[in-house]
Amino acid sequence: MQLYNTLSAKEREALIDEAGQDRLTISFYKYAHIGNPGLFRDYLFIHWDALEVLGRIYVAREGINAQLSVPAVNFAAFKEHLDSIAFLEGVRLNIAIEQDNKSFLKLKIKVRPKIVADGLDDGSFDVTNKGVHVDARRFNELIEDPEAIVVDMRNHYESEIGHFENAITPDVDTFRDSLDLIEEQLRDHKEDKKLVMYCTGGIRCEKASAYYKHKGFKQVYQLEGGIIEYTRQVQKESLENKFHGKNFVFDNRRGERITDEVIARCHQCGEPADTHTNCANEGCHLLFIQCDACAAEMDGCCSDACKDIVALPPEERKKLRKGKSNSNRIFKKGRSEVLTYKRQVPDPFSPVAGDKDPAGAS
Repeated sequence: MQLYNTLSAKEREALIDEAGQDRLTISFYKYAHIGNPGLFRDYLFIHWDALEVLGRIYVAREGINAQLSVPAVNFAAFKEHLDSIAFLEGVRLNIAIEQDNKSFLKLKIKVRPKIVADGLDDGSFDVTNKGVHVDARRFNELIEDPEAIVVDMRNHYESEIGHFENAITPDVDTFRDSLDLIEEQLRDHKEDKKLVMYCTGGIRCEKASAYYKHKGFKQVYQLEGGIIEYTRQVQKESLENKFHGKNFVFDNRRGERITDEVIARCHQCGEPADTHTNCANEGCHLLFIQCDACAAEMDGCCSDACKDIVALPPEERKKLRKGKSNSNRIFKKGRSEVLTYKRQVPDPFSPVAGDKDPAGAS
């Protein structure tokens, strides 16, 4: 039985165009005890492949973390299948604010040690002793509370294009980097301040809130459903939107616009821009922010060296890539020395305002 993709991304893209059907981009997570993640992975692949589900899903003994795309016509059947799995019955589904039929082009379900790479020893603390979940209305109140410290639990390249007012945006590359850094910087406020956290869909805050309670923080809060659910509630209830810019997402869209404000700058010329792209040189693939003018001038590349490589015939480019790894550059998102405009972060623990002027990009 087929338990892997048989179509390339280009072939899948052509089929999506041919079908002409709307697709929904969805994310969800659930911490649960899974006895045999490998078996569960195969079970999901068989059922979801039949429903034409595409996406990136991580399964571990501690649960599931899923970002996927499903044909709108198959959504009811997909939801019915989720509800047939005991620990996923009624799970909250975060439906993307901006839809794109090609947000995912393959179905990848991988077994991992953890559903989020946090570097924590879960046996050392009670992961179920989580913080207080708050909705959009209460979160807005906490943002204005002088006794609250609002912390963005995402990485620097995420918060750079969008963040909440008055939020601290740690200048980190990974979630695991932020955990000890935040504890160290806020160690004097474990008793007297409210620690209020947010992330994209809530999964990082779910683990972090339990960790910080274990570390002695007395008042821990987390935005339920993350930025995605916050935006939905703000629109539905006509609340004031205290998020500024775009929400970075980990699919082919790379971002969904929450407000019209552009709070970041092109990493090559410094002009207002908030569109992430991967360098067109497949041997580099660096993620960075590029404006339309630089994209045209640089052929979608991060540097003149990569531009020269892209101009070579395909066979020559393959020879240059042969036997070389580019993973280190890929994960240094927006930090390469070739980027002429560098993001200035004088103090990663100074709260930022919701600047409409890109000069205030954080």
